[in-house]
Amino acid sequence: MFVPVPPDPRQLSIHDFTYQLPPERIAPEPLANRDQSKLLLYQAGELTDRSFQELPGLLPSDSLLVFNDTKVVRARLFAHKPTGGIVELFCLEPVAPHKAIEPAMQQIESCIWKCLVGNGKRWKSGPVLLEFEANGQPATLTAERVEQGEGYALIRFSWQPSGLPFAEVLRAAGHLPLPPYLNRADTEVDAVRYQTVYAAHEGAVAAPTAGLHFSDAVLAELATLHIPSAHVTLHVGAGTFQPVKADNMLGHSMHGEPISVTAATLRQLLEHLPKPIIPVGTTSLRTLESLYWLGSRLLQQTDSAAPEWHVGQWQPYEPGADVSAADALQALLQHLETTGEQELHATTQLLIAPGYKFRLVRGLITNFHQPESTLLLLVAALIGPSWRTVYEHALGHNYRFLSYGDSSLLLP
Repeated sequence: MFVPVPPDPRQLSIHDFTYQLPPERIAPEPLANRDQSKLLLYQAGELTDRSFQELPGLLPSDSLLVFNDTKVVRARLFAHKPTGGIVELFCLEPVAPHKAIEPAMQQIESCIWKCLVGNGKRWKSGPVLLEFEANGQPATLTAERVEQGEGYALIRFSWQPSGLPFAEVLRAAGHLPLPPYLNRADTEVDAVRYQTVYAAHEGAVAAPTAGLHFSDAVLAELATLHIPSAHVTLHVGAGTFQPVKADNMLGHSMHGEPISVTAATLRQLLEHLPKPIIPVGTTSLRTLESLYWLGSRLLQQTDSAAPEWHVGQWQPYEPGADVSAADALQALLQHLETTGEQELHATTQLLIAPGYKFRLVRGLITNFHQPESTLLLLVAALIGPSWRTVYEHALGHNYRFLSYGDSSLLLP
């Protein structure tokens, strides 16, 4: 059946989703222990101050937690011009010979990436070099600009020894891309703490920060309480820090990010419905909701053309057939079984804002986000105008904000 078009967020003004965030409330460093952060519980309109260690006992007993197991790569490279000047190259996404993250990270000899370039105006032409050590041996990375775009450049990297995979080059030569608002260099502490303990698949240039609070002890307590978990992969892009500059959301272009979900996880999600599915972080939430829209489109496809494995930012706000979450997941699973594939790969630009109807998730574990950000829009979509009450409480009770800040469990 066809349903009315839901409220359209295209006319929303981002200026209606702001608050005053004092600089001293932004956490500059991680706490000594991951699970010692504060946890603000929002449940059915009530607010309670708790500790993240208490999370397992606060979840609905029949919950399924969904984690994003992406791993942050050392995507910042500092190369030297022949004159001695430094050029910063921030690797955003692979271009050639592979556009998919996994094969791009295993590429040997040379590759081309889309990069942000720092100090680029002083880099007129010619290669820049970075000398480093890999596996105890001297190595050299050469970077050349092959195309200049608006706000980015395409950079050809080549390296010696040429048999090193690019992932190993980044591990040995690169630096962690900390959020720009921290305004500091990465440290050995960040090398551990800006990764989740369950990170598995390299490809992100920003951490799924809600997961940074989980320690081995908290994961063990979840297992003791028989709260199951599932894993998805969304490689967080630099666009997660992209400010909304347009007066209304129609003028904002949502960044796209690659997602991967195994057939086993699709089965787990399908079998868990209609019990609560709680994503850990906004990236897990966007992945789960994107699965619905991928499956919905697959069910509505009437020809034999290859499916379009992409979710546009406005797709949920267009008129269309209202399929159930179970039917959407079943369609995806059936497609994988028919093709013999074990994993679904897609991209998503899904923008979740007030007016969005959630299809799979029933809550969220998340940090406290920047004013006038798409992440704050997502929180407002989930809990409505109460987002202001939540943030006012956090500001009034000394919660730490942003990537290394405290956490919240939102159960509307």
